[in-house]
Amino acid sequence: MLKVYISIDMEGICGVVREIETDPSKGGEAYQQSRHLMTQEANAAIEGCMKAGATEVLIADSHWNFDNLIPEELNDAATLLRGTPRGFSMVQDLDASYDATLFVGYHARAGTPRAILDHTYNGTIAAVQVNGTEVGETGINAYLAGHHGVPVVLVTGDRAVTAEAKALIPNVHTVAVKDATGATSAKNLHPKRACEQIRAEATKAVRDTKTIAPLRAKTPIRMVVEFRGTYAADRAELIPTVRRVGGLRFEFEADDYLEAFRTFYAMVTIAGGD
Repeated sequence: MLKVYISIDMEGICGVVREIETDPSKGGEAYQQSRHLMTQEANAAIEGCMKAGATEVLIADSHWNFDNLIPEELNDAATLLRGTPRGFSMVQDLDASYDATLFVGYHARAGTPRAILDHTYNGTIAAVQVNGTEVGETGINAYLAGHHGVPVVLVTGDRAVTAEAKALIPNVHTVAVKDATGATSAKNLHPKRACEQIRAEATKAVRDTKTIAPLRAKTPIRMVVEFRGTYAADRAELIPTVRRVGGLRFEFEADDYLEAFRTFYAMVTIAGGD
């Protein structure tokens, strides 16, 4: 048995460069096109995993309301996790039974220069630290995988997020499908080429699972969360286990990463979006 978990976002999908292309409520035809591109990259990753010998693949739709992938176009070898609410968000149902995790279509953390649509979970967050290390969605989710002993073996998206992943996860495989020239502009591979590279690298990454260590955070966990504005911070302060140490800055400790993630995600949820 070889079980693989895939978490897939949209901002890091090849060809996607503007927020309107990722917005299900306002994006119209542009968003619908992004759904097709996202599903194509999902299929490429699934096919690569299967070629490497995966016997079970769960793919978690992890953008916006988590209902972007087109079910009837998805490779039928995978099980699709779709919709909300999810207590563990982008990595819901990831547990110790999995052998490897892939992050497809990911983006760089908030504040990263030359990165497409950079943010961390939502537009209210300015920065997040885990035990003194600044992280974005790649790190936040990889630490949760590591809590369960599961390595993140592949990260795909723009060049900025692949650099972020390499700096955090030794030996991780990456595919840069675009190279940003700004927050909403990039040089993109042809989608066909992007899928070819994702398919090939997913196969290599899953085969190399034993050479990539899970990203584990030392306990107790200390997290720092900084917001962009006081309205979001005022709402986050309602969480009883966090300390507001500045107008926009919070700190908290947790006995393990599972508890830390739940506290962080509660803050994000109650703070709301932009």
